[in-house]
Amino acid sequence: MNERNILVVAHAGRDDTVAAARHIITLLRNAGARPVLSPEDRAELSAVDSDFSGVDTLGDVIPVDELELAIVLGGDGTILRAAELVRAGSAPVLGINMGHVGFLAEIERDAMDDAVHRVIARDYDVEERLALSVRVKDSAGDVVFDTWALNEATVEKASRERMIEVVVEIDGRPLSSYGCDGMVISTPTGSTAYNFSAGGPVIWPSVEAIAVIPLSAHALFARPLVVSPDASVAIEMLERTTGTGILWCDGRRSHDLPPGARVVVQRSSRPVRLARLHPTAFTDRLVRKFQLPVAGWRGQVEGLPA
Repeated sequence: MNERNILVVAHAGRDDTVAAARHIITLLRNAGARPVLSPEDRAELSAVDSDFSGVDTLGDVIPVDELELAIVLGGDGTILRAAELVRAGSAPVLGINMGHVGFLAEIERDAMDDAVHRVIARDYDVEERLALSVRVKDSAGDVVFDTWALNEATVEKASRERMIEVVVEIDGRPLSSYGCDGMVISTPTGSTAYNFSAGGPVIWPSVEAIAVIPLSAHALFARPLVVSPDASVAIEMLERTTGTGILWCDGRRSHDLPPGARVVVQRSSRPVRLARLHPTAFTDRLVRKFQLPVAGWRGQVEGLPA
């Protein structure tokens, strides 16, 4: 029988996260599964607790395509890091919220024991989330950087003093040029992240779409846009731009953008897979995470499902 390899993603920056990682690893071993750590996490955790030095490492010992699932202890940033770690494989990601807003996290810390039992029993569903393919082309049209994003790709000014000048293209047709601080291209998953802070729309995860949001644009037409999930969105740094730009994907991967550079964003052929233990309405998640006022609601509306 093949070993069941479960990646545990955590960092050593918080005592409660270290304790939770130790507990999860013990539960997995007791259930006959093999816990796995990334080399970076193993080094950081081992510096805090030598017990972690005996855990197998991803890549060196366990290939990513042999992972069954990733259990993530932390907030959305840690979940984004886990999604990057498993990107080359097919393992879904299960997030355990450790005290952050945690839109991507499935459960809270007080339910982690039950979560591990459900993982061992394979008692979970897998939800696929739209991800973005992001390429940077130079002024000659050659691809010089190729990456992806789960939340968003942002084209931003690299210097605080200078704005950038860009032209936006949708499906091969120019839409408008902007002098701006940047542009955000967001997935539905990322609509409650940078997109939300920039004034973009909240998009339910079940709606497949791509949002395009100008940042502090000097233009009359500077409204957020929602386009087809199969659209091609291009942001080109105009040659007349006096400053330089920078591309960020999920706040984790970046590339400098000189004048003439072109960022092409499309739907990725590889979605991100999230493990789900409890079917929860996204409306309820919004209300809970943002503490929205719902006092006065009189209950189920007739004709709608409970």
